[in-house]
Amino acid sequence: MRTVTVVGASLSGLHAARELRAQGFDGRLVIVGEEPHRPYDRPPLSKDFLIGRADEDRLALADADETAGLDAEWLLGVRARGLDPRGRGVLLGDGRTVSTDGVVIATGAAARRLPGPGPAGVHTLRTLDDARALRGELIRGPRRIVVIGGGFIGAETASSCARLGHAVTVVEAAPLPLVPQLGAEMAAVCAGLHRRGGVELITGTGVAALRGAATVTGVELTDGRTLPADVVIVGIGAVPDTAWLAGSTLALQDGVLCDEGCVTALPQVVAVGDVARAGGIRAEHWTSATEQPRAAVTNLLAGRTLATARTVPYFWSDQYDSRIQFAGRYREGDTVHLAEGEITDDGLPGESGFLARYARDGRTVAVLGVDRPRAFMRARRELQRARQPEVRRPEVRRPEVRRPEDRRPEGRRAEDGRSADGPSDDRQPPERQEAAPVGP
Repeated sequence: MRTVTVVGASLSGLHAARELRAQGFDGRLVIVGEEPHRPYDRPPLSKDFLIGRADEDRLALADADETAGLDAEWLLGVRARGLDPRGRGVLLGDGRTVSTDGVVIATGAAARRLPGPGPAGVHTLRTLDDARALRGELIRGPRRIVVIGGGFIGAETASSCARLGHAVTVVEAAPLPLVPQLGAEMAAVCAGLHRRGGVELITGTGVAALRGAATVTGVELTDGRTLPADVVIVGIGAVPDTAWLAGSTLALQDGVLCDEGCVTALPQVVAVGDVARAGGIRAEHWTSATEQPRAAVTNLLAGRTLATARTVPYFWSDQYDSRIQFAGRYREGDTVHLAEGEITDDGLPGESGFLARYARDGRTVAVLGVDRPRAFMRARRELQRARQPEVRRPEVRRPEVRRPEDRRPEGRRAEDGRSADGPSDDRQPPERQEAAPVGP
């Protein structure tokens, strides 16, 4: 291959570019990004960035030296609009075509929106520009905020808004938020964090309409109530960014269909991260974005599937001064038991947190930790050892380009520790700082 094009200047796209150089590819490397920004860290957008504790320069995923070492051609601020039927050209929104021998699809996912046009004051939170706009609203003084969706993004955003002194209500259509991820028992515990943080949680009802003409003034619920609102934040999930691939020969079904090695029906096209449905599973996790590129690049350069990356999913969330960490996959019917710590009589994590284990057919398949980082990381490593990623890589001469695990951005708190098994945060969380309250 003489040219490889990475479509998506995302976390997974950056890791793919790093892997290409680390695995010996010395040809032309093109990175296409719809946003005008170089790859940045998204998790802090709903937390430290939103409350003003982290500036934009702390979000960068690569410094100037590493960027130069990649020797890549960056085409930023331009959207890919198509892939030619044989996968040998990427069509850009500005009319250009990038001729290429290989393609890495890393376009991620976009925030799901409410149907129809929305008035001013309605926000999603997926990109840096989204976070800038929302932060601008939050510093204008006390606001009545309604968060639609009680998932992780919704909960983190609600937590940040409450910390800034706003009046916050979270609306969740399901009886409990996070049941598909955690199961009902543990979801109830995490839902209690809203109450502890002074946030009202309304469950079991949906949104019928937004009120307001030019600017939002309220949220009408399906049970007939109307919640007054100056700001509405929509956190109802994400959809894989595959619209630009319509008309290509790739199979699309809630993502780009590919095998367990991230290879599509075209061997010169691979997909990684949130947009990839690898081996029948699309996982919007940090592990997918950072671990899939290694196997994907190995297979892209080989022209066939030599390696697979069967990762153990891992995600974390910071809410109301608590850290929630989860590894593995929960299925309905799994049994859960408290392994360490305690849950209080009012259904909240005890002072020292807790560790819960999920079991299926007599073996541990997932672990959940709340404010119990050391115990969680030990349990997570047990899961990883039980299912090590199957990645077999050819021996190649590697240029001096740092691997993804060799550098962690300063703004990352959940992944900046190290262990013999790879990245971890097997340590106590840093001392929390108070955000400045909003004022008139």
